[in-house]
Amino acid sequence: MKEALTRDHAELSDARLARRYFAKFEAITGHLGRVAAEMHEERRFSKADMTIVGRYLQGISWTFQALANKYLLKGRVEGLLGGELTIDRVESGFPVHGELLIMANDAQQAERHLRNMPEASELKDHMIRQILSELTIPTKLQFAMSQRLYYEELLTGELFWAQNDPEALWQGTVGDERRHFLVHWAVYDSQVNLPTIYLMDVEDSGRTALPKDQRRWPEAQRHLMAQGMGGLKLLTIAKGFDQDFDDLHPKRLRRIHIGPMYSSTFTSQSGPIREVLEKANAPVGDDWALAWTVEELESERVTEERSGWFGTVEREIFALDPFSGRGVDTGATRTERAIILPQRPYQVLDEMSPPGFRSVRKFVVSPNGRVLSYR
Repeated sequence: MKEALTRDHAELSDARLARRYFAKFEAITGHLGRVAAEMHEERRFSKADMTIVGRYLQGISWTFQALANKYLLKGRVEGLLGGELTIDRVESGFPVHGELLIMANDAQQAERHLRNMPEASELKDHMIRQILSELTIPTKLQFAMSQRLYYEELLTGELFWAQNDPEALWQGTVGDERRHFLVHWAVYDSQVNLPTIYLMDVEDSGRTALPKDQRRWPEAQRHLMAQGMGGLKLLTIAKGFDQDFDDLHPKRLRRIHIGPMYSSTFTSQSGPIREVLEKANAPVGDDWALAWTVEELESERVTEERSGWFGTVEREIFALDPFSGRGVDTGATRTERAIILPQRPYQVLDEMSPPGFRSVRKFVVSPNGRVLSYR
């Protein structure tokens, strides 16, 4: 099993390829906000949803920026071993989960590293002197600067981490006694090496507001983080939360999968998408496609069950996808699959029209950066 996982991973030891990889993701993450905005226009995302999802998408962008600072110059400095970014070339096209764990550990020690490093102005000074006096490229100084920028990025704390703990955003009241919270959290799924965002609408009938409740809130956070794996069905997560917290009522749960990313250069995809990218023969920077999937589970009605000798508690009955019995398999009310890709690969995809992609929504990035939607 370990050998199979190793075969699925690849180290970007070539500096040119690493630059292309990070440039590609810089462009891709820049388009994700426009996709979310399109869904907001269609009222699939509320204003609160947009704020939350936008923050996580920006965090993904900053995470790639930090990794770029960490790795882009390592291959040019002699004597540095183990300095290549490891990506999942089969399942996701993203960096492996271990990269984010290392980054989180580096963040804990960032202040200490920065204290022992020259200031950025000092490094720039030395670089200019070396260029003028020795007429050589100051590679080691450039590397030192890149590492300083990496640790400075980590100190901002706004990156997408391996675990992004739950937060609760107040949405108003329901009736006279219940508070409505939008609880959100995110994980970098270790099974598939992909960022995953969760949004859950919760009604709170407890005495103390959930985020201020020193007993329930830490327990709820711990519970949700333990369930943050893409392999679990939304129905399993929502029912577990409903059963464990009698005065917290999950009314809607959504999960957004960012990725996989497919590229002829960096991934070994199979099926129609491989043929699409090969036939497109797109220029550097446009040879990619990114999957975007939104799963949604909604409460259909409420039932009551006995609790103790005399009490009763509410339990949610969730609506499952009624078509062809798929709701039982997916554990969701609905699932929307989409793919984001540049214009040239989209044209090939449209011409080929493979069966598996006919129901997939297409977000097409035009040469001027606009995102157009096709069904």
